[in-house]
Amino acid sequence: MAMPKPIFQSNMAVSFQDYYEVLGVDRDASDGEIKKAFRKLARTLHPDVAKDGDVSEEKFKKVNEAYEVLGDPEKRKKYDKLGANWEHGSDFGGGYGHPGGGGQYEYNFGGSTGFSDFFESMFGNRTSGDPFGYGGAAPNRPARGRDIESDLLVTLDEVINGGERMLQLQSPSGKPRKFKVKIPKGIKAGQSIRCAGLGSPGVNGGKTGDLFLKVRYERHPFYRVEGSDIFSDLEVAPWECVLGATKEITTPQGKVRLKIPPNSENGIQMRVPKRGLPKTNGEPGDFFAVVEIVIPESISEEERTHWQALADLDAS
Repeated sequence: MAMPKPIFQSNMAVSFQDYYEVLGVDRDASDGEIKKAFRKLARTLHPDVAKDGDVSEEKFKKVNEAYEVLGDPEKRKKYDKLGANWEHGSDFGGGYGHPGGGGQYEYNFGGSTGFSDFFESMFGNRTSGDPFGYGGAAPNRPARGRDIESDLLVTLDEVINGGERMLQLQSPSGKPRKFKVKIPKGIKAGQSIRCAGLGSPGVNGGKTGDLFLKVRYERHPFYRVEGSDIFSDLEVAPWECVLGATKEITTPQGKVRLKIPPNSENGIQMRVPKRGLPKTNGEPGDFFAVVEIVIPESISEEERTHWQALADLDAS
């Protein structure tokens, strides 16, 4: 019995995504410029703040995906290698197909994992196991199909509260297969959700492999995640740091009022207990507001007079 040849590309062409154009930066932009562009766009398009609902949500997904690639040195390097492969055309020959005992199986999620088809074709759908699905067995014996790993983008709200996602998998026959995935409360970035029997077909009646969805957190314009804790910059005027102030801040679980003590320094972290992500034991982590002193870009003549008076007083 002849062993099947490995097939790593489907005949499906997917539209190239110009991530530099999405973020509005040059191809030689620095890491800092890319991060700044992402934050600027995300702060107007994120569903938490946007006013035009579905339109902004779709735009934010594109911005988030662009930063997922350009904000990662390895992904950006791979992406930049495309070069001439896309300059003269809008389509890119994506590689959804993976070898299995029963032939090619197309892992095309149609964007339902949170990433576009283009992202999936470049960075998704990793395989494990015997490339021919035989697992070392004789060619005429049943052998289990290969496991497939892909990425699943989840929101912080889904991490905090848990959730369900309806995904769509493209079969070789072209018939889409829908299946529901439960997102466990408190799941960590890097952990995988197992979908039994959704991997590559087996050989000679062998069992189908499994699909593993590796969780990635959706990037947020205001929050940074470290373990089970959430950090957010709190912009504070110089006089508020000196005199103290009360500020209203927004956490993923709602708004809270936070007292800034007098003589607070730039960079201090102010803890709000139990407003972070769930830990392994189910207890919530903490939320930290990080003081960021904001200097006015311009001041009026009256304000300049007052600042000068303070400077003179300090010098006396």
